[in-house]
Amino acid sequence: MQFGISVSEVDQVDLVVRAEEVGYDFCWVWDSPMIRSNLWAVMALVADRTSRIRVGSGVAVPALRMAPVTANAIATINRLAPGRTFLGVGTGNTALRAMGQVPMKIADYAEHIRVIKGLLAGETVDYEANGITHPIHFQSLELGHIDIEHPIPIHVGGFGPRSQALAGELGDGLITGLPRGGAISDSLAHVKRGADRANRTIDNFETTALINLLMLRPDETLESDRVVEEIGSSMMVNLHYMYDLFRETGIEPPSYVDPIWEEYVAFRAKRDGERDVTEAHGSHYGHLDPEEARFVTPETIGIFCVAGQPGDIIEQLHELEKQGLDGINFIAPSDRQAEMCDEFAEQVIARY
Repeated sequence: MQFGISVSEVDQVDLVVRAEEVGYDFCWVWDSPMIRSNLWAVMALVADRTSRIRVGSGVAVPALRMAPVTANAIATINRLAPGRTFLGVGTGNTALRAMGQVPMKIADYAEHIRVIKGLLAGETVDYEANGITHPIHFQSLELGHIDIEHPIPIHVGGFGPRSQALAGELGDGLITGLPRGGAISDSLAHVKRGADRANRTIDNFETTALINLLMLRPDETLESDRVVEEIGSSMMVNLHYMYDLFRETGIEPPSYVDPIWEEYVAFRAKRDGERDVTEAHGSHYGHLDPEEARFVTPETIGIFCVAGQPGDIIEQLHELEKQGLDGINFIAPSDRQAEMCDEFAEQVIARY
């Protein structure tokens, strides 16, 4: 099992430096322009300040920029951190909804990945923009302004069967989430279907997941005030995602949220009538919205989180590894990032 840390602000670079020192394997920088710092600026700072930890986007949203621009950006990061750079991409849950938009359609997502993948492989690819299609490739590589000599793996973000199959068809890895990405075994079955469709093997394929992590202290339970405050923000991101999907498409959420779903839908209908719907995303991985705290119960924590004493968490991670998961990442609340980085390294990574 590999272990990652996530950052999204220019002031968090020291956190990644510390994570490298205490044994983390990789760093994700996430991409939400209305909520956090610029993805590529943060990643460049991280790449410059570190020497071992793998550095990548977790995840970049292709819809926010032209595919060749994304390819250039990650190849520039690879120039700073050759051989330890990767590109994670996603359809844009938080990033686009915070702009009042919806995530990319799968066909557009696949086309962006195709162009990026070809350019990073040094190929000439047909690129269409504004109704014009033209073959393009990176030029003046002898100047060393980017690095495509060291391979840049592409990790495709996917929660549903089609995006997970796309990871198998075009990607070097899958980035998913627990539990909203489904069981790891099901996710890998979708990946294999996509790989078979493209006549590819997935022998060196890497599957990582963003988890909601809650490490209990010896005297705590799932009802402790500190527990609710610490896990609430990241846990609610999952519920926001399910609600947005329901609001936009009518798709009902998984049955495991049935006990709170009707109450939450009524709450959001009232809340969204009082403020812009995009503002629901402002609390993501930062703070627990006080009005949403009542939905963070022991039952929902048990569903949405890898939770327990350190030994319990290690057991859960071993089980996920048996199912085929290669790595996990988590986003600590803003006021506990450094402490959680050290605590997890000492109590879980060192003992794993």
